[in-house]
Amino acid sequence: MTETTVGIGGAAESTDMVLNIGPQHPSTHGVLRLRLVLDGERIVSAEPVVGYMHRGAEKLFEARDYRQIVMLANRHDWLSAFSNELGVVMAVERMLGMEVPVRAVWMRTLLAELNRVLNHLMFLGSYPLELGGITPIFHAFREREELQAVMEEISGGRMHYMFNRVGGLKEDLPAGWLGRAREAIADVRTRMDVYDKLVQGNEIFRARTRGVGVLSAEAVHAYGVSGPIARASGVDFDLRRDEPYLAYGELQDVLKVVTRPEGDCLARFEVLLDQTHNALDLAVACLDRMAELPPGPVNQRLPKVLKAPEGHTYAWTENPLGINGYYLVSKGEKTPYRLKLRSASYNNIQALAVLLPGQLVADMVAILGSLFFVVGDIDK
Repeated sequence: MTETTVGIGGAAESTDMVLNIGPQHPSTHGVLRLRLVLDGERIVSAEPVVGYMHRGAEKLFEARDYRQIVMLANRHDWLSAFSNELGVVMAVERMLGMEVPVRAVWMRTLLAELNRVLNHLMFLGSYPLELGGITPIFHAFREREELQAVMEEISGGRMHYMFNRVGGLKEDLPAGWLGRAREAIADVRTRMDVYDKLVQGNEIFRARTRGVGVLSAEAVHAYGVSGPIARASGVDFDLRRDEPYLAYGELQDVLKVVTRPEGDCLARFEVLLDQTHNALDLAVACLDRMAELPPGPVNQRLPKVLKAPEGHTYAWTENPLGINGYYLVSKGEKTPYRLKLRSASYNNIQALAVLLPGQLVADMVAILGSLFFVVGDIDK
């Protein structure tokens, strides 16, 4: 036998490799860049590089009046447009000391929960896709279409609903809409076991996610992580229960805050799935309550030029992906002096800096997909 030594480089075996994932990688849900330092197949450090989709929404808020900023606000998390609108109108209503009609409060709660289901279904279908399972995405889109149809009927929009207004909603529901919404929710509920059996019962999916990408509760608090990702690490916090807004104070017997202690990719998926089941239950409870309400207004009459009084306020909501907050500063004009947006995905994605080091490159996509973020929500 003849031994041959090939390619001894200049200390190549002791040099870390820098790998850029993105900014246009299909597994990143958009234009996100990850700068990874690798030691062989092991990640040494990770830096999320954001800003490729930055639209300057906060600066644009300052050049639009209070009716127009609703259009800007519903676009940063394009899967949660209705929920995004809520924070803005709630902040302005609080500044004005305005009471929203009861019918509008329950309608908002119902539509917010339907929007939550639409958001979660997208991730319940796309996450297995990133791990090699193509079937769940077809089920997710079928269920989404049922609910999209009823949302589109009331607003005319499939993604950006523009249905919230300062003081209530754009208009009342069409005749027979509550019945059609109830049928759509019932259909979706009967088929939700697909994710329990097809995805959670899949041994390959469980092997790729169990014990992978464990996020500690300490890291959750340090980075301001919120929503289903935080609850999957055992952080029991949900604004709908802890600081009720809209009609959630009357839905405490239906609302279930789902938590898991493990903090891994599988726990994050399980929390998202259980939250979807609960959001459907909340939507049904809202439909039951609305069936008992007498006919009435769904908005307040506003002056032609709407001006918020001088002052400041902070309105936050439990968006599908986590806490969404608006800090509004007014100088008494028809446009905000400052409107700061605190988006869920921006904080959540920062946790990758502590989540990825020590993990294998092969597990990177599994961890990244389990953070359930929208890049527009990061870059605003």
